[in-house]
Amino acid sequence: MRTEIVTTLKRQATKILADLRESGDPILITEHGKPSAYLVDVKAFELMQDRMRILEGIARGERAILENHTYTQKEAKGKMKKWLS
Repeated sequence: MRTEIVTTLKRQATKILADLRESGDPILITEHGKPSAYLVDVKAFELMQDRMRILEGIARGERAILENHTYTQKEAKGKMKKWLS
C-alpha cells in the first residue's frame, strides 16, 4: 500500500487519483506523520459497503438466535404469508 502526505495530495490530486484508478490499491494519507485517511477507488468502497451490510445482517441473525428471538419454519411462513403468495 502506498502512503502519501496530505500536502502531496493537495498538490498532485489529479495524478494521485489517476494512479488510484489504475492500480486500485488504497492510498494511506498522513498528516503530521500520523495516519489520517485512506483513499480508495469507488468500486472498492462500494464492495466494502456491500460486505459490511451482509456482515451486519449475519450479526443480527446470530444475536436473534442467542436471544431466542427465532421462529419455526411454520411460524415464519405464517408471518410471511402475504409476501409468499
